[in-house]
Amino acid sequence: MHSFDIVCKIDLQELDNAIQQARREIQTRYDFKGSKTTIEFQEKEHTVVLTTETDFRLKAVLDILQSKMVKRGISLKAITLGKIEPAAGGMVRQPLSLQQGIPIEKAREIVKHIKNTKSKVQAAIQGEQVRVSGKSIDDLQAIIQMLKAEDLSIHMQFVNMREN
Repeated sequence: MHSFDIVCKIDLQELDNAIQQARREIQTRYDFKGSKTTIEFQEKEHTVVLTTETDFRLKAVLDILQSKMVKRGISLKAITLGKIEPAAGGMVRQPLSLQQGIPIEKAREIVKHIKNTKSKVQAAIQGEQVRVSGKSIDDLQAIIQMLKAEDLSIHMQFVNMREN
């Protein structure tokens, strides 16, 4: 038997590096001179909070941060944009939620897609990950390709390919 796991984990060190690079770029950009723009990472809530003066600047900060994240290999599917909300002092704030682990409804959807293929593999939800096992490595690789082709609107990583 062979198996692999489907997980969603963001490399927090790479995320921190992307945030630091975005902060540096904001400090040096002419259109942000004198602005009170901040990017804060709240590790316990798995959230990044962007704060600035206007909606236009907020969109620019989001673009800068997303470009840095892509360069660092962090999938934008692993981020959920929150609602833009007013903050103290006439500022605006937008929280970005980071996906850590596969939500149970998405895990069920993944298992359903795998069962619909009628291939000789089993899929089981184990906490915040899905384990797929089967006799043939080729079947498992076909499942990986099928899931990559499907747009499930979540970030997926395929790890721990092993022989049991």
